[in-house]
Amino acid sequence: MEETTERIEVAGAAIGVRRLGDGPPLVVINGYAATNLDWDPTFLAALARASGLICPDNRGVGSSTATGGPTEVSADSMAADVLAVMDALGISSAPVLGWSMGGFVAQAIALAAPERVEALILLATDPGAGAELCDGATWRRLIDHGGTPREQASRLISLLFPPGVAEPIDSEFGEIVAAARAQLDHGSLSAQETAMRSWHDDRDRSALASISTLAATGTLDVVIPPVNAELIADRSEESWLARFPGCGHAFMAQEPERLAALIATFLGR
Repeated sequence: MEETTERIEVAGAAIGVRRLGDGPPLVVINGYAATNLDWDPTFLAALARASGLICPDNRGVGSSTATGGPTEVSADSMAADVLAVMDALGISSAPVLGWSMGGFVAQAIALAAPERVEALILLATDPGAGAELCDGATWRRLIDHGGTPREQASRLISLLFPPGVAEPIDSEFGEIVAAARAQLDHGSLSAQETAMRSWHDDRDRSALASISTLAATGTLDVVIPPVNAELIADRSEESWLARFPGCGHAFMAQEPERLAALIATFLGR
């Protein structure tokens, strides 16, 4: 499969973009502290059979860097970066997929420029105001940067996957996750944490009701409770709701082929 990478200059940042596949475009936005290299490879390969994937790194993470300008990071500012990337690539409109915090960004794109979002694919994310949030202990573990990178990796994997699944994943991939964690800038992570909190404000999100939406969740997600997928689906006039039994927050890594097939069907590809 053909894969390319490039960096696109936007206001105050250089956004790294990974592209896979040559079908109609699908914008794919990763979550908190995650880069475009962190996606499950089987999931991306399956998605790319039907779509040309545009996978940007959020500002300050992975291959994206802040080069000056506004330092405040929010779902809206990350959405503006993605829209600028679409402009640079000549993409007038596309479906937008977002996982976890990336789902906040995807929704912010749709609020800022609904005519450019053909559909929303919202994975393990929440609708903003009125969302059911994880408990305080889980949140503190999620944003805890203490310990060695290897300890951070084990803590993260235990949140992303259910018990019984997390342990073998940690054994097999923990060192890889640790190496990625060691590259993260804590200032950028702190900015993303602020952005996640601010997403739950009382802004008007009624414009999202008219956008065709697939909301999907793992039934054992402890980071973003599964009920949030129902809230998203109930908000939309045309929606699909999918629950993946026995799966956690990173359910695309547990059921990559099934999820990719569902997304292709939803998009009619």
